[in-house]
Amino acid sequence: MSTLTRRLTVAQALVRFLSVQYTERDGVRHRLIAGTWGIFGHGNVAGVGQALLEAGPEAMPYHQGRNEQAMVHAAVGYARQLDRLSTMAVTTSIGPGATNLVTGAALATVNRLPVLLLPGDYFATRVADPLLQQLEHPVEADVSVNDTLRPVSRYFDRVSRPEALVPSALHAMRVLADPAETGAVTLALPQDVQAEAYDWPEAFFAERVWHVRRPAPDPEELAEAARAVRAARRPLIVAGGGVHHSRAEEALKALVDATGIPVASTQAGKGSLRHDHPADLGGIGHTGTAVADDIARAADLVIGVGTRYTDFTTASGTLFQNPDVRFVNLNIAAFDAHKLAARTLVCDARTGLEALAAALEGHRVDSAHTADYRSGKERWEQVVEDAYRADDENAVPTQTQLLGALDAVVGDDDVVINAAGSLPGDLHKLWRARSPRQYHLEYGYSCMGYEIPAAIGVQQAAPGTPVWSLVGDGTYLMMPTEIVTAVQEGLPVNLVLIQNHGYASIGGLSEAVGGERFGTAYRYRAADSTFTGDPLPVDLAANAASLGMDVLRPKTVGELREALRTARASDRPTCVYVETDTATGSAPPAEAWWDVPVAQTAARESAVRAREEYDRQVTDRRRHL
Repeated sequence: MSTLTRRLTVAQALVRFLSVQYTERDGVRHRLIAGTWGIFGHGNVAGVGQALLEAGPEAMPYHQGRNEQAMVHAAVGYARQLDRLSTMAVTTSIGPGATNLVTGAALATVNRLPVLLLPGDYFATRVADPLLQQLEHPVEADVSVNDTLRPVSRYFDRVSRPEALVPSALHAMRVLADPAETGAVTLALPQDVQAEAYDWPEAFFAERVWHVRRPAPDPEELAEAARAVRAARRPLIVAGGGVHHSRAEEALKALVDATGIPVASTQAGKGSLRHDHPADLGGIGHTGTAVADDIARAADLVIGVGTRYTDFTTASGTLFQNPDVRFVNLNIAAFDAHKLAARTLVCDARTGLEALAAALEGHRVDSAHTADYRSGKERWEQVVEDAYRADDENAVPTQTQLLGALDAVVGDDDVVINAAGSLPGDLHKLWRARSPRQYHLEYGYSCMGYEIPAAIGVQQAAPGTPVWSLVGDGTYLMMPTEIVTAVQEGLPVNLVLIQNHGYASIGGLSEAVGGERFGTAYRYRAADSTFTGDPLPVDLAANAASLGMDVLRPKTVGELREALRTARASDRPTCVYVETDTATGSAPPAEAWWDVPVAQTAARESAVRAREEYDRQVTDRRRHL
C-alpha cells in the first residue's frame, strides 16, 4: 500500500477528490461532479472558494449563481437531462445562504435526482462563538441551521475533522451514484475545518469510477409477474420517471409493440412513448387524459414502471376502480415497488422490461381491449386539436392556444420545462411529447421558481438544444434571478412568460373548494380590504429586459406564432411575454378527482356546496390491499 501523502486544506482535498469521480453505465463514463455552483460569503470564501480558484476550471468548472436555491435547481436540471449520471456541487456560506438550499434539496430528494450540497458551517473549534449568522441553541450546542438539511437529504454529514472527510466523501459519492438511493447529499463544512491543512493519502485522489448497476429481476418474481400479465384482460402500464432515468424507452416500446398493452404516463414519465404511438394514452390521474383515466378505471392489472404513485397519479386513491384490480410494480427502489400491495419486480427499468418481454413472448392483449383504447385515443386527439386551434389570428391567445402555437414551433429535440401553476395540468393533458427528454416537468415538489434555473442546467448538459422555460407571473416573481446567469453565460434560454395577474391555478382550486379565490389575485386592495381592485401596474417584460433578456411582446395569436419562431432562432436569452385570455375557458376539465379537504363546517354557501361535492367524491376512495 502506498504511503505517499499530499498536504492540502480540507477544501482543496475535497475539490481535488471530486474532480476525479466518474460514473459508468453501459460502458459510457461521465464526470459525477461536472462543476460547482457557488455564492461566496465568510463561511466558504477562504475555504471552498480558494480551493476552486487553486484547482482551476479544467479540474473543477465554477458557475456563479444569484440565489442559492436556484443554483440547486440548475444542478438538478442538469442531472435530470443526463439521466442522473452526472450532477454538480453547490457551495454556500453559513446562515441564510445555507438555509436557502433547503427547498432545492427537498426538490432533488423528492424527485430522486442527485445533487451535492456543500454549505459552510460554524467553527468546529468554537473559538469564534457565536459568529456572524450563527443560530445559538440553548441546550444543543452542536446544532446549526444546516441541520434543516437533514430531513431533505439522502445522506448528511458534518465534517468536523480533516480525517473525517475521507469516509464522508466516499459515502457521498456512493449515494449520488446509486439509482435506488440518490437524492440530495449534504456535506456541511465548518468554516475553520475547510481551511485546515492535512496530509492526505495519495490514494484518496486516484481516479474512481462508480458503476451504475442494472440489477435484473428475481426469477420467481418475474415468473409471477408474467403469469399476472397473461391472466389479465385489461392491463395498463403506468410509466414513471424511472423509465427515463434508466433510458428504458426502447425496451418499453418493444414490450408494448409485442403485447399491445397500453401506456399512460405520470408527469415524470411522459414521453416514455412518442405521443403518436398507437398505445400511448397520454397523462394519467387528476391531470390525465380521458382515455387514460377511463382505461385505468377498468384495468384489472396495473403495471407500474418507475413510478412513485403520487396522489395526482392515483387520483387520491379513487382512480383504479375495478374491484379485481391488482398491481405489478417494476422499480429499482423496493420502497416504491411495494406500494399498493403490489407484486414486485425490484430491478432496473430497462433490464426488467426486457426480461418481462421475454417472459411474455407470444402473448398479446385481447383485440377488444386494443380497439377500446385506440378509439379513446382518437377521441382525445380531437380534444387536443380543439384546445390548440385558434380560428382568429388577431385574437388574444388563451393558454392552450399558446401551447398549440409552441407545439407548432418546437422540434423533436426541444426541451419544455415547467413545474407549477395551471400549466402542468394543461401540459400533461395536451402536450405531444416527441422525444424522451422533451417533456421536463418537475411535479414531485412542484416548485415555483424551478423553471428558469433548470433551463440553464439543461442547456449546460445539452449545448445547442433549444430549451423553453414556461412560467406564469406568480412563478416569475418567485425567482427571476438566474436570467442574469443565462445572460452572463451566453445561454440562449427561451422564457415564455404568461401574465394572468395572480396565482391563477390556486385561484381555480380555491374556487372549487369554497375559498372563493381568496388571496390569489395580484390586485390593489378594494374598499372592503380585499384584493379585488384594479390589476397591479407591474411590467414583468420590462423587468426581464432590465436583467438582460431580449423581450418580445406579442398581443395576438398571429404575433405569438412569429415571436416563438424568432425566439427559437435567436442565439440570445429571449423572453416571449404574453397576456393571455383568461375569460375564455379552453382547457379540458379534470378527468379525475384530487383530494383537497374542504371545511366540514362553514357559514359561507360556497364552502357548504364544496363540502357536499367533497363528500360525494371521497366515497370512491379505495385502499388497495
